Amino acid sequence: MQLQVVDESESNTHPNLMLTKEGVAKIKASLGKVPLFDKVLADAITEIDAEIAIGIDVPIPKDMAGGYTHQRHKKNWFVMQKAGVLYQVTGDKKYAVYIRDMLLEYANMYPTLPIHPTDRSYATGKIFWQCLNDANWLVYVSQAYDCIYDFCTAEERAKLEKNLFRPYADFLSTGNPRFFNRIHNHSTWGNAAVGMIGLVMDDQELVDRALYGLDINKNKKNERDNDGGLIRPEEQKKAGFLAQLDGSFSPDGYFTEGPYYLRYAIFPFLQFSKSLANNKPELGIFEYRDKILEKAVYSLLYQTDANGLFYPINDSQKGMSWKAREVITAVDLAYYHYGNDPMLLSVAQKQGTVALDEAGFAVAKGLADGLAKPMKQKSIAYTDGPDGTEGGIGILRTSTASDNELCVVMKYSAQGMGHGHFDKLSYSLYDETGEIMQDYGAARWVNIDQKGGGRYLKENKTWAKQSIAHNTIVIDETSHYNGDIRIGEKHHPELYYFHGKGDVQVVSAKSENAYTDSNLHRTMVLVKDKNFRHPVLIDVFKATSENKHQYDLPVWFQGQLLLTNFDYEKEATNLTTLGDAHGYQHLWKEAVGKAKGDNAHINWFSNGKFYSMTSVASAEDELIFARLGANDREYNLRHDPAFIIRKKDSKDATFVSVIEPHGAYSWTTELAEDPFTSIEKVNILYDDANYTTIQFSNKAGKEWMLFLAHQNASAEAIHEVDIDGVVYEWIGPYQLK
Repeated sequence: MQLQVVDESESNTHPNLMLTKEGVAKIKASLGKVPLFDKVLADAITEIDAEIAIGIDVPIPKDMAGGYTHQRHKKNWFVMQKAGVLYQVTGDKKYAVYIRDMLLEYANMYPTLPIHPTDRSYATGKIFWQCLNDANWLVYVSQAYDCIYDFCTAEERAKLEKNLFRPYADFLSTGNPRFFNRIHNHSTWGNAAVGMIGLVMDDQELVDRALYGLDINKNKKNERDNDGGLIRPEEQKKAGFLAQLDGSFSPDGYFTEGPYYLRYAIFPFLQFSKSLANNKPELGIFEYRDKILEKAVYSLLYQTDANGLFYPINDSQKGMSWKAREVITAVDLAYYHYGNDPMLLSVAQKQGTVALDEAGFAVAKGLADGLAKPMKQKSIAYTDGPDGTEGGIGILRTSTASDNELCVVMKYSAQGMGHGHFDKLSYSLYDETGEIMQDYGAARWVNIDQKGGGRYLKENKTWAKQSIAHNTIVIDETSHYNGDIRIGEKHHPELYYFHGKGDVQVVSAKSENAYTDSNLHRTMVLVKDKNFRHPVLIDVFKATSENKHQYDLPVWFQGQLLLTNFDYEKEATNLTTLGDAHGYQHLWKEAVGKAKGDNAHINWFSNGKFYSMTSVASAEDELIFARLGANDREYNLRHDPAFIIRKKDSKDATFVSVIEPHGAYSWTTELAEDPFTSIEKVNILYDDANYTTIQFSNKAGKEWMLFLAHQNASAEAIHEVDIDGVVYEWIGPYQLK
């Protein structure tokens, strides 16, 4: 495309992406009156003034993530974006000069810049080691350019667009179709980057490319429906930004790659949408697909523990929370565009900051006006897949009182594309202190140069993705779908039943394809009862097969083991691994024991509280204590403990456990309160393909019976079982008596 030098009077109205002239005027008129926004603005001035004093640094790229050139170019994109806002809000030309001069440095470098020397990605970038980071850069820098567009001369704009922005957009799109033209968070960044710079330059070809993908708009005229929205030809549904909105989310806003990656992808989704809303309101982008972006923001916030940390589903680095900059932007834009929900303001309060734009200003103003209301977490089931037909996740929560929170997250979702794990029907458990039973997350050190340049480590495939790394059944030491993503992408579990209200909450799901000859069915029941100080979790996991197998059920408890009710032999001098593949090669077999009676009990301590798990077990079961860390020459893995119940040479296996948080320990007084479980015994009274009945009791003599129906989840269905001549009848898929 031949770029022409145009007169300044012919340019679009700028800024027109995250800021507008009207929005800037409103911000200016309220400076000094909105404390949080004033603080964010002052902090930005201090930061950017310091960067201006240091001077411009645009090094020749050479490093992986975490290395100097990577970090410098990454910092440049943040600095330029903030400087652009400062120019608009303060009017101080030094910020515009700084951006212009840095962009001209990039424009001088880019035409002769080769592919990044690392060449370690399926889509290697130029400024960064992967196109993904190049797209990050352009999403931010397009905003900076937007803010100084009218400050630059026509000649400067022509040089920037000819030497930098247009070839940059072409490189990300036509130059890397595998990166740009698929349904994935990487492509979302690429689509947003190309589209946003296209809007700044008023380049409709780039905007169409971003919206619809590559090579599908040639000679096609987009028709509009009665409401002005775009009607896309059928072949346009597989690529581009609108296809990302169609294919990445279930109808209720669940992102198939998991909350960690939704946290990352929500930024380009919302930034480009905001830019489209300002420039092409006829698209109705914030209304698209029944307000899918609003649902996505709320699903993101609901997939957090009591401390605001995201559940580490699939490839996730632990510790990521709703204080992430992307979530700050998400909360602000959701508040601004979707009805000023006062609950979002309470999240912003916890975040302690706002974005430096119109949406952030609106949130800061709402906080200043005292409009915030508490964000109440709730039990909820999310579907997976574009049509909501590919399983999902179920979240059960009890009271959010400071010392009485219990939350179970059960995963029965689709594979989750390349970031998915082989963890069908797995779960993780949380209370107000954090994890009780963990999901490992990913084997990765993001932006740590010493650890593979921030890339996923080889142990992510050999360990973190494997089934044994999760709290789920593993058959014959082989991961679900044989550890093959191509098989996993073809199948998914199915939700059997979900009930998320009251003192007894239930999530139940089935998987018929994780193994070729075996079916799995797990039911988790969260119980709040006056006889227990804290809620308890009942876990019933059935495996049925055509053949005999070895069944392992690991429990990745967090903390220090204190007590068992069985003897075990601990290997002190010659540790061996549990196996040689599918993650077992990373597990040291530390000890093996046998149950003395009908129950196996473990008791542990973590985060100031005591926890116990009482499981049905027989003398034939092996009770294994394992520890992660074998075959880990570079210390890439955490050395976490696990307890594994192993059933050998069985066609069918039913695992039943009751998990109870109890008591506390004060490091100050050195006194323990209720350090022992109140659970006395857990029994299976009845178990076949149709029904399971369990009984458990506490030490005070109180007994409970849980009835489960496995073949009919209708709330009206009547069921009965005969146990030792006594007929028990109930209605619905479960009953706790």
